[in-house]
Amino acid sequence: MTIHSVVIQKLLSTNAHLGRRVVADHLKPYAYGVRNGMAVLDSDKTLISLRTACAFIGALARNNARFMFVNTNPLFDEIFDQMTKKIHLYNPNQNTLWRTGGFLTNSRSPKKFRSRNKKLCFAPPQPPDCVVILDTERKSSVVLEADRLQIPVVAIVDSSMPLDIYKRIAYPVPANDSVQFVYLFCNLITKTFLAEQKRFAKRDSSIDAADDSSKIENSEEAKRVEESENVGVSPKDEVVVVPYESLAPISQDRAEAKELLEKLVVLKFNGALGKEMGFNGPKSAIEVCKGSTVLDLIVKQIESLNSKYGCNVPLLLMNTAKTNDDTVKVVAKYPNSNIVMLNTSDGQASENEMYPSDHDMLFLSLMNGGTLDVLLSQGKEYILVVGSDNVAAVVDPNILNHLIQNKLEYCMEVTPTTLFDTNNSILNSNQQKFQLAEIARNSNEHLADKFKLIDTRSLWVNLRAIKRLVDTDALKIENYTVSKGGKNDKILSPKTAAGSAIQFFDHAIGINVPQSHYLPMNATSDLLLLQSDLYISNNGVLVHNSARTNSLNPSIILGPEFGKVSDLLSRFKSFPSIVELDSLNVTGDVWFGADVTLKGRVNIVAKPGMKLEIPDRAVLHNKDISDPIDI
Repeated sequence: MTIHSVVIQKLLSTNAHLGRRVVADHLKPYAYGVRNGMAVLDSDKTLISLRTACAFIGALARNNARFMFVNTNPLFDEIFDQMTKKIHLYNPNQNTLWRTGGFLTNSRSPKKFRSRNKKLCFAPPQPPDCVVILDTERKSSVVLEADRLQIPVVAIVDSSMPLDIYKRIAYPVPANDSVQFVYLFCNLITKTFLAEQKRFAKRDSSIDAADDSSKIENSEEAKRVEESENVGVSPKDEVVVVPYESLAPISQDRAEAKELLEKLVVLKFNGALGKEMGFNGPKSAIEVCKGSTVLDLIVKQIESLNSKYGCNVPLLLMNTAKTNDDTVKVVAKYPNSNIVMLNTSDGQASENEMYPSDHDMLFLSLMNGGTLDVLLSQGKEYILVVGSDNVAAVVDPNILNHLIQNKLEYCMEVTPTTLFDTNNSILNSNQQKFQLAEIARNSNEHLADKFKLIDTRSLWVNLRAIKRLVDTDALKIENYTVSKGGKNDKILSPKTAAGSAIQFFDHAIGINVPQSHYLPMNATSDLLLLQSDLYISNNGVLVHNSARTNSLNPSIILGPEFGKVSDLLSRFKSFPSIVELDSLNVTGDVWFGADVTLKGRVNIVAKPGMKLEIPDRAVLHNKDISDPIDI
């Protein structure tokens, strides 16, 4: 009997596979099937999630992180007490079991609570670096608060967990929260902590026992790192970012360019749905520019390259059951294109669904489906992975050329935050070194002052490097680590900072691409930018209208009346000209006529019960409108 079989039997003995009578759509990738009216969870996927969660907890414990353990189920009290005592997180003078419920968002002021037997008083604590929840259904408020503060959550989830809660959990563990499984889960956490504490103690003792010879070794290591930086290689918790302008263009010789591009394959994640925009379908099926969808843009880019250089760059689309049908309708327009569908029916899930990181999904899909070996047999060397949300992603041959010339294994495309770009004029001319904790995974404006760069979710990976990691079993989920840039830096989170896959590769860089290469579509205000005359499509590449002098996009804020795609389309007879617009704020029952032009700063606020109609061909320049007479 293999070790894997023993572990699966242990899971089955805890009844971890028993789900509820209802299986939520977003949790169906975890379900094995239904028996006697009850959902049966896939134990293999539970094991993967369990390993991922423990690896993440271990990585944080290795960096002496702060943990918040949440439990309100009295059945788990004894298990909980044993775990927290063994890992030395229990303080009898100040009960740190956090049984008083969530108070994360109000943690800056002293708190007083009453427990069953005594009154507890907490001074203003520092926020935890991770929240671990055993009874998630009872403590959904803690999940919401942790998500608001961008604190990663590890939690046991059942098959009926609501999507609103599930999507805020960075490391979900799908399982039945039986006493036996909770005991197993807490036991694994305890062993993870003890192992990391033992490793930390050994590291300290080795440092104390180091002699002068270690200084020589350190100097040699420093020299090696310094030499490696010449080709863009950096330590594991940081990355050298190379300016895009410094990249050499590809050869003008068509045969050489073809040979270069024949080594490339493009993978597009296609699992993001447009629910937040009221669209019943994948985001990639929304028309964004002159009748072209997001999928149309990426297909046209690849078709243009293949036609121009006579090469064969394939496109892999990673779909889910919910996005597959709409995707088939879009790609049906391109019968001659080399498009391959990778569906969840093969046991995979897509970005934003089963796994917290798109890198994880990439590796699992390539390993499990045999795709990696097929691509290598076809002579492919690099894969460009494009995220679901970035509409302006570019298949750039210059980046591929740079990676091949310098024999780099991993490259993440980044772009500066608006605040950092304003204060740093040399970023576009010189390479710089950044901590991974300084690179955000999304463009949330509330995080702009905490991060210097944004991960555009486009990354380039050497396929042979992945093959090497697979063959040496180095891609075990247990090996995932995170880093802390300094004493006051926040622990890396899948929702806030650039992730962990970069740590597997010996030669990794970042490239500071133009901000025009990154345009996420998360709201109808983003869709308005795309549908207007601000952007034009050049063989699938979105470029700014040359008539606009400001390189930055205008700030657009639309009220809830424009929250859905259908609302946006109905309230604009035709999309306005915004080439000269600086900012737009629209609130209330506002309707736009055809051929409207907006310039400068425009604020349109319809009072409750009032309907404002902007007439056809109106020109609004630095206008504040709250009444028809103001137009």
